[in-house]
Amino acid sequence: MSAIAGIFHLNKEPVSMEHANNMMGILRKFPANDVRTWIKDSTFLGCHAQWITPESINEQLPYYHHERQIAITADAIIDNREELFNQLNIEKSLGLVIPDSQLILLAYDKWGENCPKYLIGDFAFMIWDDKNQKLFGARDPSGYRTLYYYNDTTKFAFCTTIKSLLALPYVEKKLNESWLAEYMAISGMIDTVDASTTPYQNINQIPPFHSITVSRTNIKLNKYGQFNPEKVLKLKSNGEYIDAFKDVFQKALKSRLRTYRNIGSHLSGGLDSGAVVGFAARELKHQNKLLHTFSYIPPSDFKDYTSNHLMPNESPFIKKTVDYVGGVSDHYYNFDGVDSYSELNSILDMNEMPYKFFENSFWLKGIFEKAQLEEVGILLNGDNGNLSISWGNAFYYYSELLKKIKWFRLAKELNQYSKNVGGSRFRNLPVILKMGFPGVRKTKSNMSKSLVINQEFAKRTGVFDKLQQFGLNETGWFSGNNLNQQRRMVYDAICPWNAGNTFNTKLSLHYSLWKRDPTNDIRVVQFCLSLPDEQYVQNGMDRALIRRSTENILPNEIRLNQKIRGIQAADWVHRIAPHWDSLIEEMKELNADERMLKYFNKEIIDSALRKAEEGPQREQISNPDYRNLTQSLMVYRFIKNNF
Repeated sequence: MSAIAGIFHLNKEPVSMEHANNMMGILRKFPANDVRTWIKDSTFLGCHAQWITPESINEQLPYYHHERQIAITADAIIDNREELFNQLNIEKSLGLVIPDSQLILLAYDKWGENCPKYLIGDFAFMIWDDKNQKLFGARDPSGYRTLYYYNDTTKFAFCTTIKSLLALPYVEKKLNESWLAEYMAISGMIDTVDASTTPYQNINQIPPFHSITVSRTNIKLNKYGQFNPEKVLKLKSNGEYIDAFKDVFQKALKSRLRTYRNIGSHLSGGLDSGAVVGFAARELKHQNKLLHTFSYIPPSDFKDYTSNHLMPNESPFIKKTVDYVGGVSDHYYNFDGVDSYSELNSILDMNEMPYKFFENSFWLKGIFEKAQLEEVGILLNGDNGNLSISWGNAFYYYSELLKKIKWFRLAKELNQYSKNVGGSRFRNLPVILKMGFPGVRKTKSNMSKSLVINQEFAKRTGVFDKLQQFGLNETGWFSGNNLNQQRRMVYDAICPWNAGNTFNTKLSLHYSLWKRDPTNDIRVVQFCLSLPDEQYVQNGMDRALIRRSTENILPNEIRLNQKIRGIQAADWVHRIAPHWDSLIEEMKELNADERMLKYFNKEIIDSALRKAEEGPQREQISNPDYRNLTQSLMVYRFIKNNF
């Protein structure tokens, strides 16, 4: 619940208070309940604390344990407290008041550098071990809290924010071209495949699911666990799978309700956020608490151009969920007059790096602003549910049945699917055949030529070779159609949520509230990854696990809906249309800037500009030229503003 900072001089030189104050001074722009520092000889720790949980009120951070001679500064909410009480032999009466940072310290005292394996929650922490003269720290499995660091032969410094590190006189501000190449070469929503890098050449970050050990002679990163389970879970019946899922999901969600403030949640008209709200509201009723929901809707002058199976304004479905669940105070915001173009500098400054979710960035920030006004401490969401609780692509599953020659089951499934969705039961066979038997693919792709990255820059940095090492091709995603394999790669290889969680950390600091996602709780993810495929697609239902698990929790109109899908970015071109000429002029500046063109593909920018000069086509939200413009704009602004 804090921003943390620290300095460790490897050469035993005393830490300068001026340098410590420089780091902490940058954090003053964030709200704080308490600010403290601890310094001993060559080591400094600092904490800019925001109290979120009851146990964090008046928590002393940094905290030094004199008997054990270890100190900690932490940005953490630990969710498996009761489990840790038993493992650490903590008295029940003490367990009611002990803060999470001291739990981490006791875990380190018992398990040493293996302690992160025993922690569940959202955390980033650093421990100074005075006896062994070393720093030890870790970041949670999903990277929900940021932890950046700088090191050279004599100094190591860390902080929740990059700007605090740049405030140190010996940290040079220099663009990391390797990071930039990855960001520009990946056309999808992943920012980089190497989660240890940042846009700054001399500043790295501890990757999700990693710990760091810093001694006077060595720095070591260690991955302390993985999401993917070792074996498939085999239960006796569908009912047992549902009961087991509800148990683990409810436990994950309940542990995320620990705050002395109000509790909120993002809510769309879909399954993931609906499931979070349904389970949370049920738990809060036992506590006589109200759940505040926050929903985004298009601006008042937006005219819906989408097809019948898409829903830009999800408020009718949202209201169905709210009315069915009960115990909810629902809030709807259209943010009239606000857009991602006019908010871009604010977003870049807050995030400290480019952010690929250009279309949604302004309203995600806006939801935090509104939640702060409602005195929310915890803001729930279901952002990562697509890969966990609502996994289940029907066509992929049917293609697997086809390959395994399970034709009777396939015919039965297709028949039921057609009843659920409508249309002929065999009309989707061409798609299923293509997924199951994609044919021979060309070994070389021309996709790289349509990307915004300059080809010479790409060759110089070797970026496409690096992407291939992580299984990504030049389209910015995995090769092949094995979705299950890709899902496992996502969790334990490339950490795609690192970028989104970076944004959430920075938003939480600005508005003093935590966004928390039970769908990516490690217990939930490991459970979901252990299930057999048929739990995710059955009886003509995709995303079957969460649909069956929310019976009597969500209304059937939401739970069983396979015909209408919400689309939250349908209005993004409409919103920035008033700034269209400014966007074009700014991109023309980029196209004339020789310093920038060594990074950007001029031909692609030219093509995108020609399309843009036709005027904003509000319905072409997925136009690749538009996307090339906005992604180039974000990188251009970032470089221009910072280097």
